[in-house]
Amino acid sequence: MRSISKIVQSTPPSGIRRFFDIVSTMEDVLSLGVGEPDFDTPWCIREACIYSLERGHTHYTSNYGMLELRRAISESLYKREGLWYDPEKQLLITVGVSEGMDIAMRAVLNPGDEVIIPEPCFVSYQPCVLFAGGKPVPISTCEENGFIVRPEQIRDAVTANTKAILLGYPANPTGAVAPRDILEEIVNIACKFDLFIISDEIYGRLTYEGKHISIPTLPGAYERTILLDGFSKAYAMTGWRIGFAAGPAEVVEAMMKIHQYTIMCAPTMSQFAAIEAIRNADRECEEMVEQYNQRRRVIVKGLNDIGLPCLMPKGAFYVFPSIKRTGLSSDEFCERLLFEEKVAVVPGNAFGKCGEGYIRCSYATSLDKINQALERIARFVSRL
Repeated sequence: MRSISKIVQSTPPSGIRRFFDIVSTMEDVLSLGVGEPDFDTPWCIREACIYSLERGHTHYTSNYGMLELRRAISESLYKREGLWYDPEKQLLITVGVSEGMDIAMRAVLNPGDEVIIPEPCFVSYQPCVLFAGGKPVPISTCEENGFIVRPEQIRDAVTANTKAILLGYPANPTGAVAPRDILEEIVNIACKFDLFIISDEIYGRLTYEGKHISIPTLPGAYERTILLDGFSKAYAMTGWRIGFAAGPAEVVEAMMKIHQYTIMCAPTMSQFAAIEAIRNADRECEEMVEQYNQRRRVIVKGLNDIGLPCLMPKGAFYVFPSIKRTGLSSDEFCERLLFEEKVAVVPGNAFGKCGEGYIRCSYATSLDKINQALERIARFVSRL
């Protein structure tokens, strides 16, 4: 029997999923692992979906997505960021940012093209490059620099084969937010070497100290940036699978061509829900961010009090504490914590080699559960 793709064979399963396969077989586990809001999708959004179903809106939309939704996104980006994208040519509705990332890579990469990726980073970044025939070039960041990539690291990684720089700020798993001057230097490098910038900004609405800086707003970035964003995190709509890509018309058209043949269109009822989210759910979004802000302070203080050094994240809903003083590897720490105290976290090495010695904890759960988990983690660490 012929074997399956060597690239797929050589790609390990997600380090996040491995732990949650174990969790699914256990009872009474406190989970700080899943990167998903614990809030229900706001009622007005759910109601809009229900109403769309009642009206029989269950058919295909344009491959680009509903024009009404693309116009709403275009208006929202202009209002929030001062960015203008033509809703008919520069916006594509995707099945979450995950699909957007996949088809962005396939649209711009030729076999052997390199993509520079700062780590720790979301688990799908490198596989998306590999599946598109490209070569990921990981760059390690460190706690001393706040897990923010230095422009000189990117400059030194550029070769004749480099095609793109992939950035994700606010960052998963660290919560890092790159300052404007760093991003401007990275854009200058992209301009100098004529590189694409693929910017995953799914956590852009979840920032706690200052306003989110959207990369295409920076000088020289707009014409070379593929902006990926969506509704999962800001509006607690993970299961709705609705996102979008914005960028140069020729790139978006190429992405649409792949989307057209593989997906057809994002779910119609989710598109109606997304329109309602943009128009009427910003207040609920802001309320969720306020609660995340309270939770991040509690969990950071708690982890530092336990003796697990932890930086204060400036965005997203994750913390990335060091567990080096325990003498355990990231995998050992997470497995023992799960089986001995029934607390689920994710080993830092799931997000890249430089994540070894750290764990990712999500504070997208209630304060009560966070406090209970902190008590169990403290008990576990005290025994080591």
